[in-house]
Amino acid sequence: MIDLIQTRHILCILLALSSASCATVKPVPTNADTQTHAQTTSDDNPENWSERTREVLVNALSLTGVRYSYGGSSPETGFDCSGYVRYVFQQATSLSLPHSAQAISQLGITVPKNELQPGDLVFFNTLKTTFSHVGIYLGNNRFIHSPSSGGQVRVENMQDSYWAKRFNGAQRIEPQK
Repeated sequence: MIDLIQTRHILCILLALSSASCATVKPVPTNADTQTHAQTTSDDNPENWSERTREVLVNALSLTGVRYSYGGSSPETGFDCSGYVRYVFQQATSLSLPHSAQAISQLGITVPKNELQPGDLVFFNTLKTTFSHVGIYLGNNRFIHSPSSGGQVRVENMQDSYWAKRFNGAQRIEPQK
């Protein structure tokens, strides 16, 4: 479970990515405020995220800097893109995803680019094959991933020309019931 101090810390990191100020982070609303709050916030607003989304994002960002390793699936061995996403979702949600970007792209609900929410999976054509790369959407056109040989888990801007040209789609992985 993430406490409010950890949530505020991770929100500050995310806000820094969007060049906003940590001073803009407001307390999580009480139950009495939830209905009004939901009507006045967007999906990119950290106050509107579920506990599950917070867990995914905290786990994802906590692995920043772990080296890329083809076929890698742990912080100790390094990660490839799907190994990274699989590890994050296993740790944060106890979901077991396949170890292949193509296979992961077949799960969940397809999400249009203009409806992306933090925690959604974003897919790219990086090997001249659709859905050959996967990352986790953070909000504000940013995603985190394990990029390629010689790289490390890092945050990227989806509007950078490299990623914008290669975007294939997005999926939302819903919790199992």
